[in-house]
Amino acid sequence: MTTTQHTSSSPTSIPTGRVADRVVIVTGGARGIGAACVRSLVAEGALVVVADVLADEATALVAELGERTAYVPLDVTSEEGWQQAVAAAEERFGPVWGLVNNAGIVHVDPIETLSEADYRRVIDVNQVGVFLGMKAVIGSMRRGGGGSIVNISSTGGLVAYSRILGYVASKWAVRGMTKTAAQELGPDGIRVNSVHPGIVASEMTASSSRSHEQVRTQPLARAADPSEIGALVLFLVSEESSYSTGSEFVADGGFTSL
Repeated sequence: MTTTQHTSSSPTSIPTGRVADRVVIVTGGARGIGAACVRSLVAEGALVVVADVLADEATALVAELGERTAYVPLDVTSEEGWQQAVAAAEERFGPVWGLVNNAGIVHVDPIETLSEADYRRVIDVNQVGVFLGMKAVIGSMRRGGGGSIVNISSTGGLVAYSRILGYVASKWAVRGMTKTAAQELGPDGIRVNSVHPGIVASEMTASSSRSHEQVRTQPLARAADPSEIGALVLFLVSEESSYSTGSEFVADGGFTSL
């Protein structure tokens, strides 16, 4: 059975902020965009479950941010793992209000040499993981009276990129899945939106010539800081976006406007 790790048995401070006392699960929350989302949500009063396979980094983040966070180990491709993660979130904090489906991977290869195994692995994490996450939280959100699901797609879910076929396929799928889920879950007061980041500053993009070329050609000629994506996710989890569902929110420095 999955267990949570946290710094105390219950939060003691009186929450304030835009998502005060909202229970939110963030997958891939240990680093990068996921960690930025966790920080933004906690800063505005949320109770955040950091769900990740990176135990050391997730535990360190929880230790830093304190009692309003908890770590749950989660492989997003496991339906049982998802069920355990939601149960752990409810036991620790209460019904889930928000889900940020952020966990994702990329594999670079031209189509002619891309193996079926590598293609399926990307689809399993990026697409099937989002499906399983949405499915897992519906009951909890209904019990809590509604919620907000934010699926992290990419500009690769709006345009094409060569050599990352599985990634592009998965991110276009996330875009469509988001719209279908929004239609089905709207009557339950559950909103579902997708976020489409462009190049985000990270160790991976710092050494990528392709990333450098992209940002040089776009209207805002720089990579995004992860906190800028975290701020957009915070808006979508909060009630400030209460009339937004089934929509794409793009943060790409204007790249897709070209």
